[in-house]
Amino acid sequence: MSIPAELKYTKDHEWVRVEGNVATVGITAFAQGELGDIVYVEVETEGEELGKEEIFGTVEAVKTVSDLYLPLTGKIVEFNTALEATPEVVNSDPYGDGWMIKVEFSDASELDALLSAADYEALIS
Repeated sequence: MSIPAELKYTKDHEWVRVEGNVATVGITAFAQGELGDIVYVEVETEGEELGKEEIFGTVEAVKTVSDLYLPLTGKIVEFNTALEATPEVVNSDPYGDGWMIKVEFSDASELDALLSAADYEALIS
């Protein structure tokens, strides 16, 4: 299973790619594998300020619906609207085109609480 070393991770199976003060967020290959075929991604929090670990949306698979938790406090500045028409891209490319949101984070110290690839791999092993 792919766990890109350059990303950060949460215990809730989100990944985070940091570029300046904007973090791109999606769910990990492990999470999408556990969920199965993803049929819908809902994010209605674009433009909102949310705290770390608040729910920013949901992902729906054939058998279940799962909440998505924000890994960093900040403002959701973009939703990947391509997921509205093709949510299954989360299954085929979770770390690329399957990204979900971009958040402008306000507290860089929260990055320290995120897991490294090695720590995340230990969590799911």
